[in-house]
Amino acid sequence: MFLSFFVLISNKHEHYSLRHWVKSPGVRKFCLTIIRIFFPEPIKSFQWGFPFFFVNFYRSLSNISHRLLIYLILSKICNVMANLSKEPYKGVRDFYPKDKALQNYIFEKWAKVCRSFGYEEMGASILEPTELYEAKTGEEIINEQTYTFTDRGDRRVTMRPEMTPTVARMVAAKKRELNFPLRWYSIANFFRYERPQKGRTREFYQLNCDLFGTSGADADFEILNLAYSLMKEIGAEDNNFEIRINNRKFINFLLKDYLSLNEENVSKLMKLIDKKNKMPNSEFMEQAKLILNDKVENFLEILESRDLNELNQFSDNEGVKEMKAVFKKLNEAGIKNYRYEPTLMRGLDYYTGLVFELWDTGKGNNRSLFGGGRYDDLLEIFGEEKLPTTGFAVSDVVIENYLKTYNLIPEYTSSTDLFICTLDESFISKANDLAKILRGEGLNIVVNLSLKKVGDQISLANKKSIPFVICIGEIEVNSGKYKVKNLKSGEEKELGAEEISGFVKNA
Repeated sequence: MFLSFFVLISNKHEHYSLRHWVKSPGVRKFCLTIIRIFFPEPIKSFQWGFPFFFVNFYRSLSNISHRLLIYLILSKICNVMANLSKEPYKGVRDFYPKDKALQNYIFEKWAKVCRSFGYEEMGASILEPTELYEAKTGEEIINEQTYTFTDRGDRRVTMRPEMTPTVARMVAAKKRELNFPLRWYSIANFFRYERPQKGRTREFYQLNCDLFGTSGADADFEILNLAYSLMKEIGAEDNNFEIRINNRKFINFLLKDYLSLNEENVSKLMKLIDKKNKMPNSEFMEQAKLILNDKVENFLEILESRDLNELNQFSDNEGVKEMKAVFKKLNEAGIKNYRYEPTLMRGLDYYTGLVFELWDTGKGNNRSLFGGGRYDDLLEIFGEEKLPTTGFAVSDVVIENYLKTYNLIPEYTSSTDLFICTLDESFISKANDLAKILRGEGLNIVVNLSLKKVGDQISLANKKSIPFVICIGEIEVNSGKYKVKNLKSGEEKELGAEEISGFVKNA
């Protein structure tokens, strides 16, 4: 009776006979393995024509429990295959060619600007010992926000959530061999277990820029200028973004000295200020009073200021002096879209001076794009002396969103320069010969092998955004001349093989 059984292989309850289903190569391999395990008698004679072998084998089983076992195994596999999701893991992205082309565009812009400032590219493994991040951010954050596991050697390993600790480790490891100052950049992927939302994914790619070994306003200005130049390179207008600046020395002075807050209340107030723009003002005032009591009015007056010149009472503060020096250099460089932002905290404890963020100022996407600052104490976790360092990081996700918001996405063009149509199978060899010549001259060539109608082949080239096409038939083979067509402009020229490269490159 088991021969009448059908195997469920889809969520739509479509049924296929056992004979039909076992034609799958994957099922063939799996079932042969199962048979060898449960039925070790020789089966070599059955392996030819597997679908029929398996049905015959199934029929030959005298033990009903064996038949049921095989059926249940197949049913289980079918259900798993039918329910297997085609979606990527939550919070990560697939990059189809057009998606990857856009990401590469962003990466190329980043690298171009970094190199123009004399920064050298570095890289490191995606895996780091978990204690590296625990030393910097704490065990609780690591457990909640990272992808951490124990390897076969019983070592705790974390997939990097950021690059700064890794770069610090690398600098500390060879501090006496390196030639300072160091200007390093990297473009790499990172993982954080966060709730996916606009501008935030669980896997993201990030540009990191760091200047090691130089202190003072000149170094801070260089990093700000580099960040500004990145935005200009992707086509951003000054009126669509701004640089918001604060200083951790001034922040610490206000909270600890001016307001006389203990460490617990400092932490509470910093978190509250970070959320100020995301809550009603009345709610902010209520929570601020619980922390500041009678000092709340004085603090709010400082918090609402957007001009350092209004804070004359703090003019001798080192943090204020540093900000004024940086502002002067920004003005001298013609960078006007910046401002003092007293609510900017940059929650990470390792900042020691300058802190900044670049903000999208448009109505449709008003939010922080990226930021950074100065962190002179970072090497201390490795037992090293302080090393003046400033830098920033920017994610590809937020830059892609910015490009889309302001219609700055470049038109997609295939990396293939020329598509060769073949009118008959006999001309494929000649097409490959021509392709070899053109590839040697620096062109990217695809030889079409589908042997469809000429119109269909040209249509395929158009759909793939390949700009040029050549059709090879008997006339072209005999004459050695090829009609090269620019699919975008419609221009067509008859050229010899030696002329094609120049025509394509100069178009």
